[in-house]
Amino acid sequence: MKQVTQTLRTGVVEVNEVPVPALTDAFVLVCNTASVISAGTEKTKIDMGKKNLLQKAKARPDLVRQVLKKLRTEGFAKTFQTVNSRLNSPSPLGYSCAGQVVAVGGLVEGLKPGDRVACGGADYANHAEFVAVPKNLVVKIPANVTDEEAAFTTVGAIALQGVRLSEPRLGETFLVLGLGLLGQIAVQLLRANGCHVLATDLDPALVRRAEGFGATGIYPGSDIEAVCKDLTAGYGVDGVIVCAGTSSNQPIELCGAVTRSKGRVVVVGAVRMDIPREDYFKKEISVVISRSYGPGRYDPAYEENGHDYPLGYVRFTEQRNMQTFLELVSQQKVDVKSLITHRFAVDEAAAAYALIEGEKREPYLGIVMQYSAKVDQVQAPRISTSITPLQKDKLGLSFFGAGNYATASLLPPLRDSGKVDLRGLVTASGRTAQGVAKQFGFRFCAGEFSELLTHDTDVVVITTRHDSHASSVIAALHGGKHVYVEKPVALNVAELLEIDAAQRLQPQLQLMVGFNRRFAPSTLELVQHFATVKAPKVVNIRVNAGSIPADHWIQDPKEGGGRLIGEGCHFIDLASALLQQEPETVFAIGTAKANKSALLNDNVIITLTYPDGSIATITYTADGAKAMSKEYVEMFGGGRSAVINDFREAVLYEGDSKETLKRLSAQDKGQKNMLSRWLEGLRSGEPCVSYSCLMANSLATVLAVESMTIASPLRVSLQALNDAAAQPDADV
Repeated sequence: MKQVTQTLRTGVVEVNEVPVPALTDAFVLVCNTASVISAGTEKTKIDMGKKNLLQKAKARPDLVRQVLKKLRTEGFAKTFQTVNSRLNSPSPLGYSCAGQVVAVGGLVEGLKPGDRVACGGADYANHAEFVAVPKNLVVKIPANVTDEEAAFTTVGAIALQGVRLSEPRLGETFLVLGLGLLGQIAVQLLRANGCHVLATDLDPALVRRAEGFGATGIYPGSDIEAVCKDLTAGYGVDGVIVCAGTSSNQPIELCGAVTRSKGRVVVVGAVRMDIPREDYFKKEISVVISRSYGPGRYDPAYEENGHDYPLGYVRFTEQRNMQTFLELVSQQKVDVKSLITHRFAVDEAAAAYALIEGEKREPYLGIVMQYSAKVDQVQAPRISTSITPLQKDKLGLSFFGAGNYATASLLPPLRDSGKVDLRGLVTASGRTAQGVAKQFGFRFCAGEFSELLTHDTDVVVITTRHDSHASSVIAALHGGKHVYVEKPVALNVAELLEIDAAQRLQPQLQLMVGFNRRFAPSTLELVQHFATVKAPKVVNIRVNAGSIPADHWIQDPKEGGGRLIGEGCHFIDLASALLQQEPETVFAIGTAKANKSALLNDNVIITLTYPDGSIATITYTADGAKAMSKEYVEMFGGGRSAVINDFREAVLYEGDSKETLKRLSAQDKGQKNMLSRWLEGLRSGEPCVSYSCLMANSLATVLAVESMTIASPLRVSLQALNDAAAQPDADV
């Protein structure tokens, strides 16, 4: 399919051929017929892309701070690769579109293939022939509304939410600052509420257009404050809706001057917000920043997972705002058709963006992108990105998922190893697949995981979100492929048992889990240091993990599994690697805090026991100071001690005085060495880490969560669980 994207490094807008996005349970697959370019929002994004690196840095100092922190901890090479990958990744454009439903996920109700729908969301409703959109960001189009009109729905919902927050009442007077698409729609919505509307913009043509919708126009050069006072008997307007986009503070200062005592100011556009205290304090003016389309915006539970807010508690959500806007268009109370000034076919996207960038000097307002793809024209499942012959002497690797970790830490060393031929790539976003495929030289990208299980793939690398790991591993093993999967391999015991069953059917296939810390130089130093110690040993691991918001996907028990399963597994494996054994029992206890869900599992202590009497304790906390190093390891036994400090140095102690310092130039958590050893194991047929070890450490992680709920230690034995599962009426 065709999709419009922009590369952040250059700001260049392109139309690329990419796979159709994957459809999941709470999503709807739509064949677009029209989408609307939001000139203000999208021009800002393009302007950022066209800045040089220094200008980008000045515009986003927050990102610069992140880069500098990464540079200090991970060194230049890895930081450069991460930044380079992000700058070269294609970014989607557009967030408001309409089309016809192609298919619906299993959790979607009320929609069926063939329905005409309007869609919203910057991550979903893009300028593309096909889009996959969460069910709460999709609404049916009334019969008397055209697809072109419906394509304005998300833009209209933004204006509608701003008007709602202003709480307009019959007979009140409002000023609308900025008369682009949002401003023109806001004028009409306020008029529909029975308000007297004043409207101003720097462009006289836009003021005249607003007058056509019943507003009183205030033209450039006029004394806006005087006009507002004159038309309100000196009191000032009841409210102002700011739809302008500017770095100037003038709009906010003007709002304070023209608004009456106890009036309202609602900020919809991107303007500077240095609120002058004098006017706002004396008049007790309320200032509200409108959150885009309405309640639900930026809430993953609502947008991604499809959990609606009860109507009795939240009358107008994002979706209900979208529905309301379409109803107003259907009732002819809002006119968007007259706002359309330009139409472009998707292949002409460059010309459309040249218009909003000012390369073509002509007035514009509503710019509609048109699509000719049909529902039954969903493309072939894969898109070739390379025509060079297959290198059959190399391992054929295909990737499922290509997020930041994969593109920064896995793909560069694999590509540079000279031992692999990158074959296929599948991601949830076809846009990402196409961009990464070009960047790293994959031979094809596709929209379906099954495309990776064909004859031209030897190994499947799985780097998707956690909830898809187990099912993908099982499918790959059944497909006869070796598997590398990023941690965790599974989220629960049932998934581990299914993986084990699949592995036993294909014992010749290797399963590797991305437990990289066992391969770190510092870890290997400690293993060597204690190699001759036969007595039981003690390992203490402290992880100052830092906080992650409660609504982050990794905290979702179904999608991410929580931080203990999602990240704590690394340290259970590290402890086992240091002790060169598999855990025998696990016991965990976590803190209970009033402001956090018990499912978060981000403050926990885990104790592991091992067959020779060794013990390991892992303290994992999200509540420490950022200034403190993240990971600290201590090991004791046989008169020897050792310390790893954030995988930048290892200190080895022996007897009364001997101390050896092993310091690295940059942090090294073992990714590169892990991949090298893994590839060697695939070629030799001897895995670099035994299957039983990987599964035991994964099982110990899952059981640690169970241990917290029952406050009791648990035995780590996959065989015992298999035996129990084989019993009639077993509850595993």
